[in-house]
Order: sequence, then structure tokens, then C-alpha cells
Amino acid sequence: MELSSEDALRLNVLLANNPLAIRIHESSMTLYGLLQGSEATVKLNPIGSDERYLKQIRAFLSERALGSPGGYPFYLQRWTRMGQMRDESLEKLLMLGDPTAVFAVVCAGGLTDELARRAWWASEEAENARRMLQTEEVVKGLTGKLLARYLVDYLPFETETETMIESVRMALQPGLLDQAGKLKLWKKSARKTPYLVGFIAAIPDDLPEHIPPRADFGRLQGLLTPLAETGNGFAALLLALLAGSGQTFLDTTLRILAKPPTQDVVNITFDVVREYCSVIRPEGDPDLSSEQLLVEAEAFTRVSPDARAVLAVAPELEAELLALRFLSGLGYGLLRPVLKGSSAMGSLMRRKLEPVLNPLMGQLNLLRGRAEAE
Repeated sequence: MELSSEDALRLNVLLANNPLAIRIHESSMTLYGLLQGSEATVKLNPIGSDERYLKQIRAFLSERALGSPGGYPFYLQRWTRMGQMRDESLEKLLMLGDPTAVFAVVCAGGLTDELARRAWWASEEAENARRMLQTEEVVKGLTGKLLARYLVDYLPFETETETMIESVRMALQPGLLDQAGKLKLWKKSARKTPYLVGFIAAIPDDLPEHIPPRADFGRLQGLLTPLAETGNGFAALLLALLAGSGQTFLDTTLRILAKPPTQDVVNITFDVVREYCSVIRPEGDPDLSSEQLLVEAEAFTRVSPDARAVLAVAPELEAELLALRFLSGLGYGLLRPVLKGSSAMGSLMRRKLEPVLNPLMGQLNLLRGRAEAE
């Protein structure tokens, strides 16, 4: 199939102006080109079916940009055979009017802030924004704030809890949202538990809400600080969690676990808490059940030099040390015995998880200094 003479002429004129990116609006059969300081529009005049004509358009663009009418998939396969795709080739992929090629660019290790700007113009998709905000140069560049604002504005349209969490986490990276934006998002999290998970994942020690330190923090601070300064992980973690920021983190975690809507929320919350406590378990997730983890925590705190040093100056913290070790081992191992492959959500899932979540919340309440700790 040939391009119409009018389209061939207009596309050649567009390409002669060295566009920075191309996108195609398929429903209106319109092609757009991003130029320096402006945009160009080409209203396509298809010969035959729209679908077949769009394939021909993309083959034409691929031939000009890549030297191959096979388009992005063929180009990627060729570079895979020859080695890693070159960073300088990424801008060529933005000339294909192909969302798949744009996605390859946003996931590339060589993504720059300028390429991110062009890719975002070519395909404004939430997943593209999340991917690009994984690149430090984009976060620190001009495009990062634009992507963060989009993710926040698009949150009401997200349907999967995991993508809600990731969008909030990406948007809350330093320098992207101002304080007013963070507070506005925090207020919305009162009705959206997944947003809270994004907050504790992104800024666990700088949450917008401010809770006072635990009542005994002032006294314990003087006892634990010298130990923490020598590298004692238990002392350092206790100081972090008993302080106001840590109490806010614990309180927010309790709010999440009080009524989690999905298994993703529980799983990711466990991962966040385990990472927060990783200073006393650098080896990572032990994949243990709740009962196994409790036995392991009791055995570990009895022999750990760091734990023993803390107890030497504050013997009343024995239960807190056990709780810390328990929290440092949270993972899917706790959920596996009770869920057993179940896809349950909502109230049914919460009933299944009561044997796990109730004791866990007791450990969190213990660190909060609450009487209801179990």
C-alpha cells in the first residue's frame, strides 16, 4: 500500500524540519510533530483501511529514522543481537509515532531530562511517568515536576492499588511537590489507604502529620544515643521509632493495617516496614511465618550483642527489642499460611488475616506505648 501523494509530501516536509518527536492520534488520523518551539500537524488521508494505512505510515517513519521499515520491534531485536541499545539511538525511537517505542525510551538507562520531555509529549501515560521518575536526572530536571503533578492529578482514575501506591511514591520524591501539594495529597489519603502506603514508602521520616515522641523518649534518648553513635543498630532504630517522626510512621502503619483493601497493600506495607528496620536485619526477608518469626526474634535478641547492650542500660525495653526484630522480618511468609493462594480482598481478606495482623498491630502499639499493645 502506498501513501497518498498529499501525505507523502507533507510528511517529507515535516521530516525535513528535523522534528524532535512524532505522535499519532489514531482516532482522528492526525499526525503531530514536535519542533523547536512549536508543533506541526498533518491530517492523514488514508488509502484503504485506517489500520493498514497507519502501519504504512509507521513503516515510512521507520525507514527515515532507523533505516528499516520493520519499525521498533525489528530495530530492538537487531540491537539486542549486537549489544545494548546505544543511548544516542533513543531519540530516533521517538520519531516512529509508536507508543511501544516511546516506552522503550522511558525505560532506558540513558534517559535524559530532554528525552523525557520529548517522550512525555509523545505519549502522556501514567506508566510512562512512573518509569521516567525512576531516573534521577529526570527527577532533578524540569520534567520531573510535570510528571509528578500528572500522577497526582491522575490518581482518581487509577483502579489498581499497586499503581496508586507507586504513583504516590514516585510523586513524593524530593523536590517534585511543594508542601501544599503534599498536604493536599495527605488529606486525600484519609479515604484512600493505598495513598498512605505510598507516603510511608517515600518519606517515612517526613510524613505531613506530626505526632509527639513517645512519653519516655527524652529519658531513653540519653541512654541510647551513646550506643547508637557506636553503630548499635537496635539503639539507632529505637531512637528513630520513639521520636516524633517514628511515632507518626508507626501510627500511619497501624491505620493502613486496620483496614487494608487488598493483598497488595498488606504486602507492600510489610516490605516498607521491613526496609525501615533493615539496620538490624541487613540480610533481608527471612520468609518466615508469624510463629517462626517470633521464635527467631526471641532467640536472636537473647544472643545479639547490640540487643544485650541496650538491655544493659534500659532493661525495660526487652519487649520493644523483640518487636523490632519481629518487624524487621515482615514479608509474604507471614501471609502464605493464612491466604494459601487465595485472591480474597476487602472484608473477607481481613478476616483471613486476623491471626497475623492482630498480633502484628499489637507489636506496633507496643512501640507506640499504647495500653492496648498485645
